[in-house]
Parts: sequence; C-alpha cells; structure tokens
Amino acid sequence: MALAVCQLFDARSDRLVRELWARLEEAGVGTMASHTHGRHHPHLSFAVLRTWELGPVRDMLDGLPEGEPFRCSSHGSVIFPRGRVALAPSFPATVAMRQDRVARALLEAGADLHKHYRPGLWLPHVSVATRASAGQLPVIVTAVADVLPLELHAIRTALVDSSSGRIWWLPRML
Repeated sequence: MALAVCQLFDARSDRLVRELWARLEEAGVGTMASHTHGRHHPHLSFAVLRTWELGPVRDMLDGLPEGEPFRCSSHGSVIFPRGRVALAPSFPATVAMRQDRVARALLEAGADLHKHYRPGLWLPHVSVATRASAGQLPVIVTAVADVLPLELHAIRTALVDSSSGRIWWLPRML
C-alpha cells in the first residue's frame, strides 16, 4: 500500500494517455488501465510514500506554497526494471524544484518516502505499461512513438492510495 502525491492532467491530456493505454491493452500489453484495481489515472507522481497517515501528510502539504498548472512534453519513452514502461516528460525547471520541495517536506514530517522520489533522485515519468515482457517492448515503444510528441497539461494535485485507487483532492496545486 502506497500513497502518491500526484499531478493530474486536464481532460484532453487524460484522454490521450488513456487512448494509448487502450491501444496497448488491445495488443495484449498490460497497462495502468488494467493494473491492480484498474482505477488508475494518468499522472505524474511527485512523491510515493510507503507508509503514511493521511492527516499528517495533508497537514504538511497544506503548508507548502501553491504551484501553478504546467505543461509537460514527452518526446520518448523510458524502460524500467520488471517491464515497466513510461513516457519521459520534460517540463520547466520550476516543476523539478516543486517536486524537491514536496519530497523534503514529507521527509521532514517523518514519511517513509520511496527511494526513487527522494530529493535529487526523482526520475519523472508518466506510467504506461506494467510488467511487459521483453517481446512486448517493440510493440510498446512503437505505440508510444506513434503519439509523440505528446503534450500534457497538469492542472490538479491529489493524494492517491495506490492499493485502492481512492483519491483525496488537494484544495490547491502543489
């Protein structure tokens, strides 16, 4: 069970990523659409907490400065261990500074932050495929390349329980 601090996209961006997921699912590739509970939203995670208490996490995040919506552009894919494939987005440097601020605040609050989201170690990505086999990688990379460049617009921040898909919308963007 993990809690993620997610930047979620506008309706158009959400639809574009879901259409990519659907094309891959039709090709027999497991994506976030069918992963675990099947209620995942296209997103960019700023932090993933391995253990958490909702109240203290929300209190810590409420004290951070408000962020603005931002655009990110994906011009390629990234392949992670265990068959995970994602879009590799680029965005303004201020977004990376915002992620760093969120991660540092959560660590200061005593959160058990996943090691790949610690300050200076974040590799931003928008998840596409989960547990793909080596033989499926050409299909995935081709499907991603067919929709590039992919422009996404992050407009809201939410806390998402990855085990259930439950969402707690934050009152403002981080």
